[in-house]
Amino acid sequence: MTANPLAVLMPGFVGLELPDWLAARLRAGLGGVCVFGENIAAPAQLRALCDSIFEANPDALIAIDEEGGDVTRLFYSQGSPFPGNAILGRIDDEAFTAQVAVSVGEQLRTVGCNLDFAPDADTNSNPRNPVIGVRSFGAEPQLVARHTVAWTRGLQAAGVAASVKHFPGHGDTAQDSHLALPVVDRSLQQLRERELVPFIAAIGAGTKTIMTSHILLPQLDPDNPATLSRRILQGLLREELGFGGVIVSDALDMAGASGDIGIPAAAVRAIAAGCDLLCIGTRNTDAQIAEIERAFTTAIADGALEATRLADAAERTTALGHELAEARETSEARAPQEQTPAAPDFPLARTAAVFDVRPGVTPQKRRTVIVTESTANAAVGQVPWGPAGGLRIREGQPLPQIDGQPVLVGRDNHLHPWVLELADALRQQHPSTIVVDMGWPADDRKYADVATFGASGHVGRALDAWLEGTL
Repeated sequence: MTANPLAVLMPGFVGLELPDWLAARLRAGLGGVCVFGENIAAPAQLRALCDSIFEANPDALIAIDEEGGDVTRLFYSQGSPFPGNAILGRIDDEAFTAQVAVSVGEQLRTVGCNLDFAPDADTNSNPRNPVIGVRSFGAEPQLVARHTVAWTRGLQAAGVAASVKHFPGHGDTAQDSHLALPVVDRSLQQLRERELVPFIAAIGAGTKTIMTSHILLPQLDPDNPATLSRRILQGLLREELGFGGVIVSDALDMAGASGDIGIPAAAVRAIAAGCDLLCIGTRNTDAQIAEIERAFTTAIADGALEATRLADAAERTTALGHELAEARETSEARAPQEQTPAAPDFPLARTAAVFDVRPGVTPQKRRTVIVTESTANAAVGQVPWGPAGGLRIREGQPLPQIDGQPVLVGRDNHLHPWVLELADALRQQHPSTIVVDMGWPADDRKYADVATFGASGHVGRALDAWLEGTL
């Protein structure tokens, strides 16, 4: 059985237009392209980019990380107009969650993206998790499962394939797999009781794809992270859970996948383990793709990779691309002049109503809002966040002049010692200080007089309105 190795690859690239090398690869059967915030300047530009991709390969998968919250690519320059998963979980209205997902899907479909690396189905059981946090619907697996299903169905009803992530669950980690290899030391039975619950529900709901995680689960496979583990992908996901769709790797340029072995070796091992589509990274090159192709050829020749496994992966990925292409053609035939819908206007009051506010905390009319700028995790990137007009400071910078009540705003405050020191100093000098956490707060809420459970553009506006008392 012969397969085109390009069919299983999904690189990123540099620029706002399709590079010649990538167009040539697409014409030769490249499976797809992943677009990131740096590839997007405006909806019309993105639509033109996607059109050029489809011109080169009509069955291409065009993927994007649009989670509808802190992680946004379509709204990378201004912050997302959506509330985010943790807010949706706290509202706990599955119909509303589906409505948000439909809106995300409509935005993506009209600019040309047909695969969304969302929803995040991780159960965020560890409040010190540096990379999941508010990307999760919550810490209770059944709640996460219900909203994962609603989000998946809503997105796919809008004509965009979902990619439920990060299998088998990235919620109980205290490390970021972009930077390290996190370990989740739980038994299969423990995983069935918590981490796997949302994924099982998503499979039942018909998710088109599932994305793997670069985490080590030593009680399942002591030697390989999930992305590179046949026991986890083939044994657990395929055979036990019965998933028949496309298995997508998380980005192979992350340390948890390729830090010790390099991307080409990681690509071979991911396909051998059961992945069908490989997300390569953000700024890939033609030379990198050629190196991966050579690694496949060598691995098949020396028996490290079965040609039938590569062919199976290529067949699954190609079939999904063709299915989405047919759906796109049908949609465009019905509405050829479809315009990108206006950004949604979800009620700020509904979001602010689920803020966790310590009893007795009241904003004053005269106040100074100070936003602490800690480095965002790699999944979020440099997206605008927080309340409008706040004075922004970084570690080591002096406090600004305080006029009235200080309002100190951060994300995941308990993970940043300098923010805690700043909060302590302000509280001592100004007892009326309000400390706001726009991330996932610590369980004791010591440094979260107000916890918003999100920092998207929408949540920032809701916080502004709450401070102003206009809701």
